[in-house]
Amino acid sequence: MSSVKYLILRRVVQISILLLYFAGNYYGWKILVGNLSTSVVFGKIPLSDPYAVLQMFVAGAVISSNILIGAVIIFLFYGILGGRAFCSWVCPVNIITDAANWTRRKFGFDMVAKKQPSSRNLRYWVLLISLIISFFLAIPAFEFISPISMVHRGLIFGMGFGWAAVVILYLFDLFVLKNGWCGHICPLGGFYSIIGKFRLLKVKHDSEACTGCMECKIVCPEVQVLHMIDKVSIPVTSGECTNCGRCIDVCKDNALGFFLKVENNNKKGEINNE
Repeated sequence: MSSVKYLILRRVVQISILLLYFAGNYYGWKILVGNLSTSVVFGKIPLSDPYAVLQMFVAGAVISSNILIGAVIIFLFYGILGGRAFCSWVCPVNIITDAANWTRRKFGFDMVAKKQPSSRNLRYWVLLISLIISFFLAIPAFEFISPISMVHRGLIFGMGFGWAAVVILYLFDLFVLKNGWCGHICPLGGFYSIIGKFRLLKVKHDSEACTGCMECKIVCPEVQVLHMIDKVSIPVTSGECTNCGRCIDVCKDNALGFFLKVENNNKKGEINNE
């Protein structure tokens, strides 16, 4: 169980969020109503995707106070604490891309081509281009073509064309580019990478406990953030880390764990796997 603890926990969180959205829209539950772009919790607390709001602002739309407050709440949560955790703990596309990565490992596709044909910086260019297009077309450009929105709406209101998005994302990550959508293209992931660089919740590495098995690098969707493995005891500082916990799950040496950095640098070697 310990080797899949965080994986199971993430699936429970992702599915629970989807069920709450479904119940809110079909049965009138007030716990969570709306979608991943704009929601209301308990009928009172607004939540908004800050990247979607940024596109609306650039497009020249009039933004209501509730939407703005919701964007600030989400921005502060991920900026201060969670970092890019949205990508691994909330986004439904993560389930699809994780399935594609599991299939790659299961059938040895990773052994076929080691060199990735695309830079992970592509997502930042997509982010910039989406804002430029939003400005010139006066629409939130990415929201109109976002597979995240397609899959989320499909799971709540009926898949329809959402199935096409599921199949395309799965096959793209399986045959074209490892961690292709989430790790290279998705501008929302790029946005959370930027705002989450200085998050408090991080993964810490203990080089003295590490035996260099590299199991963590096999399962990590953003392997470049684990450059310190078997070298030095430092936390993962890159905002591109999704805080998914898979590296912690598979580490038999207990050399990796989550920790909260709250202005206490005295416990440099502390690892917390609880």
